[in-house]
Amino acid sequence: MPFTLNQLMFWRRRRSRRSREIDPDEVLIDSSNIGKFDRDQFEGRLEKPISRATLYVLFSIFIVVGGTFIFQAGRLQIIDGDKYRQRSENNLLRPIPVFAGRGVIFDRNGVELAWNAPGNKIASSTITLSSKLQSSIDFGIENGVARREYATSTGLSHVVGYVQYPSKDSNGFYYQEDFKGVDGVETYFNDKLQGVNGSRLVEVDAYGNIISENIVRPPEQGENIHLSIDSGVQSALYRNIQNIADSSGFSAGAGVIMNAHTGEVLALTSYPQYDSEVMSSKSDHIQVKSTLNDKRLLFLDRAVDGLYAPGSIIKPFIATGVLSEHIIDPSTVIVTNGSISIINPYDQTKSTLFRDWKNLGPLNLRQAIAMSSDVYFYTVGGGYKDQKGLGILNIDKYVRMFGFGSSTTGFFAGKSGTIPTPEWKKKTFNEDWYLGDTYHSSIGQYGFQVTPVQVVRALAALANGGTVIDPTIIKDDVVKINHTITEISQDNFNIVRQGMRLSTTDGTTQLLNVPFTHIAAKSGTAELGTTKTNVNSWIMGFWPYENPKYVFAVTLEHGSVNSTVGSSASMRHTLDWMGENRPEYFK
Repeated sequence: MPFTLNQLMFWRRRRSRRSREIDPDEVLIDSSNIGKFDRDQFEGRLEKPISRATLYVLFSIFIVVGGTFIFQAGRLQIIDGDKYRQRSENNLLRPIPVFAGRGVIFDRNGVELAWNAPGNKIASSTITLSSKLQSSIDFGIENGVARREYATSTGLSHVVGYVQYPSKDSNGFYYQEDFKGVDGVETYFNDKLQGVNGSRLVEVDAYGNIISENIVRPPEQGENIHLSIDSGVQSALYRNIQNIADSSGFSAGAGVIMNAHTGEVLALTSYPQYDSEVMSSKSDHIQVKSTLNDKRLLFLDRAVDGLYAPGSIIKPFIATGVLSEHIIDPSTVIVTNGSISIINPYDQTKSTLFRDWKNLGPLNLRQAIAMSSDVYFYTVGGGYKDQKGLGILNIDKYVRMFGFGSSTTGFFAGKSGTIPTPEWKKKTFNEDWYLGDTYHSSIGQYGFQVTPVQVVRALAALANGGTVIDPTIIKDDVVKINHTITEISQDNFNIVRQGMRLSTTDGTTQLLNVPFTHIAAKSGTAELGTTKTNVNSWIMGFWPYENPKYVFAVTLEHGSVNSTVGSSASMRHTLDWMGENRPEYFK
């Protein structure tokens, strides 16, 4: 039978109920939290769908935010795209070092010897710096690197030295961001002088124009250094060495003046020298090349590293050994006749003649020092006939007490020199030692080699009574006592000093008998080579004689044996200059 419309709808609903699952909420309805659920943790709560109003609000927010991003992206890419593309192509953000001001080097009187100076600044129309940045680079020149300038006073180059500037590659980036000391004080005290570089970020365009900049880390200024050097005395000594060397045919020279009690070096000069500013800037390539290739060895600091036979200036030190070993009484007279002759032990028919520079007649020890008698020191040094000699081993012992044969220390660390001994000769020449070798060593010849700095260190010990002080280049530095000579009595020191004073009043160094102080001195002429046609000229001494305070040593290198003017003249002119311009050193 046919179904009515109502019947069909009834059966459809019944079939629908049978085909779907029954939801839990339709079985159990929890309206009173019978299970004691934690409602704050949403336990036992019925889920409810999000309302349409909430969805509309969220969709609206997403549309606004998305629209904003789309608009900004469109503006950057379409409206302002060309402008920002050009800026990104033309501008570059660079880290640039802010160079620390290098410390200033002063002499003992506050005179600037090396300092920082502005140079070719980049045009102000090209770079605009903030006041903060400008205050941090108040010394800057090209790319903020200060130019190092040096005093024009002569004779300072080997002491002050020079620097190597920070270096950059072809793209303008610095691969060496620090100044580097190359010689002298600039290199020895480089860590103190250089300071600590700062840093800044700069944005520049393709033309080098700075668009923006900012200091990241400010620089720290390097320490200033006050040297013991008196630049006026230094220059006077250099000029006088140069003048005498040039006029008398010497090739080079060096000189040192030092305080005998503190070790402070008043002057330390070497001739010839290089130009510190030329070597730092290297802008004059021709002069740099000429300096490097100069056969006179402009970079050799002859005061520290120049090795020279001492000649007769070694005699006062030999004399301390002669007295201490009781080889001879200081008043005992030895008759010198201008030479001594030694029979050849291998051929009795032959003899070797050892000549003096002059027949000086009878001499005691003080007179032998004053007149610089070779025969006297041959006799007491090596022995002759009935007179016992000090001997080469004792010569080695006593001169080593004064620091010969060992290098100085610190800033003055240089060559150690040579003291000839049988062991040295065997090692060097594979030959035996002879009496004649002892004779020659007794007057500072043969294999003897010393530096001017070693000479003033040794002479300071002789002048102050036996304290060997290491020299210092720093003003008011702590006194550095190397050792004290206890083997030599003060009476023997006095006898040797008396002989040196007698040399100035009546002997070979009368040129230094100045009116404004009492000088005690010893000269020396060291013969060179087998022909002995060339010599090194030496002068050493101290003042005042009564209470020694300053010691000096000057050498002129490789001059004619016939030259009548030498190192004594250089020192006399320097003393005269000091007497007029630095009288405080003689009070």
